[in-house]
Amino acid sequence: MVENYSEDTIKTLDWKEHIRRRPGMYIGKLGDGSSQDDGIYILLKEVFDNSIDEYMMGFGKKIDVNITNHKVQIRDYGRGIPLGKLIDVTSKMNTGAKYDSKVFKKSVGLNGVGIKAVNALSHKFVAKSFREGEVKEVHFSKGVVVEEFPVVKSDEVNGTEVTFIPDNTVFGEYHYLSAYVDTMLRNYTYLNSGLTINFNGEKFYSKNGLLDLLNDNMDNEGLYPIIHLKGEDIEVAITHGTQYGEEYYSFVNGQQTSQGGTHLLAFREAVAKTIRDFYKKDFDVSDIRSSIIAAISVKVEEPVFESQTKTKLGSKNMGPDGPSVRNFIMDFMSKELDRYLHMNQETAQILLRKIQDSEKERKAISGIQKLARERAKKVSLHNKKLRDCRVHYNSNHEDRTGSSIFITEGDSASGSITKSRNVNTQAVFSLKGKPLNTHGLTKKIVYENEEFNLLQAALNIEEGIENLRYNNIIIATDADVDGMHIRLLLITFFLKFFPEVIKKKHLHILQTPLFRVRNKKDTYYCYSDEEKHAAISKLGKNPEITRFKGLGEISPDEFKHFIGEKIRLEPVLLNRDESTKDMLDFYMGKNTPERQDFIIDNLRIEQDMVDEEVAESEGAIIVD
Repeated sequence: MVENYSEDTIKTLDWKEHIRRRPGMYIGKLGDGSSQDDGIYILLKEVFDNSIDEYMMGFGKKIDVNITNHKVQIRDYGRGIPLGKLIDVTSKMNTGAKYDSKVFKKSVGLNGVGIKAVNALSHKFVAKSFREGEVKEVHFSKGVVVEEFPVVKSDEVNGTEVTFIPDNTVFGEYHYLSAYVDTMLRNYTYLNSGLTINFNGEKFYSKNGLLDLLNDNMDNEGLYPIIHLKGEDIEVAITHGTQYGEEYYSFVNGQQTSQGGTHLLAFREAVAKTIRDFYKKDFDVSDIRSSIIAAISVKVEEPVFESQTKTKLGSKNMGPDGPSVRNFIMDFMSKELDRYLHMNQETAQILLRKIQDSEKERKAISGIQKLARERAKKVSLHNKKLRDCRVHYNSNHEDRTGSSIFITEGDSASGSITKSRNVNTQAVFSLKGKPLNTHGLTKKIVYENEEFNLLQAALNIEEGIENLRYNNIIIATDADVDGMHIRLLLITFFLKFFPEVIKKKHLHILQTPLFRVRNKKDTYYCYSDEEKHAAISKLGKNPEITRFKGLGEISPDEFKHFIGEKIRLEPVLLNRDESTKDMLDFYMGKNTPERQDFIIDNLRIEQDMVDEEVAESEGAIIVD
């Protein structure tokens, strides 16, 4: 039957309905909070950016942030939204002061959409504006005004307070990870020296900007003192470490651009060109940038980003009559970095030795690399280890969040995932046995070891993670001792040779259920003993309980539930207070009395037998 195409089929959605039907257009993917680019963090950022813009314009020196369960509250001490326009600013599209560049010269949010998207996607949204001894308060739900209070007198200082609870009918079950919020807010302080941010009672403050950022994020001291350069609308910090790869932090107008963009490309190019010119040697750029740790921040009038979430800067002039972003950065670096190296000869000599050492190492393994690449190409023609997907991380710049690769061990586990995966966005890489412990080894092993060479080729990270083919790298191993060991070995590999994979939050652990509890009517998949006992209580007497001892025991039909929309991922996060080198030495290095003591002190008795006895006492049927 052909649908009737008439005037009645033409619909116009109001602003809030459009946002709720198409949230991805405004906040990227939804997610459950396990990834740093999930929608709930974009909501937080959209509100917080407004407070940052106030600080950048010289109003208010602190911002308070409190997150309790699902409720987010942000209070700034800026000028406060004009009281008569509070409803318009929070609920009328394309409304705001940021269209007036005299008021907000170099703002993060320029399109008047952000806070309205937060409003429309929140179960509860409360806006308060304190201004000149008065306060206006409005309550919304899903973008609709629930209650508007009259303007009354207030003795609170000027500023704006926004409280919101994301709507779980849109986001489902979600949670805020403090580690992600912590990183986001700390970055704001590095970009806004002198600003104090109070997050759940903890104070964040930076006096030295990007210099503090590098110091706080480096495991060990750099090979030379951090080069810290500042100019009008630009700040950079550079050093080299001993790690493999390149590590960058890039920002535009106080916004972290996690996917880089024009400014980062220009910065990397400028560093290489300036150093070549300074030493008057045609160094390979990979030798110059190997082990670099750097940060760049630029301020741009009316920046153009590649998406509403503002994670990648497009190409745009600094101003109507100004130079391009690329030329601006190239000019600044060629003058200031060159001047610094001339004035700091000791640093220049250390840098020269570092480049020469990188060159020697690269040439020493170049033959092995060539053979490894040829082997990887040959294997890729008949690659049983990699079952690829159709959409990759770099193939769609509008949605760079939709591809994943599962790294699993054994034919049965990889077979189950392969049969149940989404072939468009989910790839599978199958390991053969336990991988090598790479702690203490050089990068030569990556090419000599077939497993790691093929994994590197599959991920496309030999030249750095900017060409990473999958947004999420997911370790999928059994929930037993051997599975945990494989996880540790893989994490060690990434920490050692590709730390940016972890620092950029690309590495995750797949959470699969330990138990299936069911009767003839209902089935519950349980990820913990607590969930299992709750399921037993719901189903009543004589439920059947299956303990999954390996991924291969889960049928493909069941696996679809665990790697689909409700996939549970545990991100691999680094503790900022712990040295990666010390951690690897302790856990993955030679056995020591200290590690033996640690194992003994943390040894626990397996509870399976006890759990089964408890379950049986509750009338359950145990199935192995």
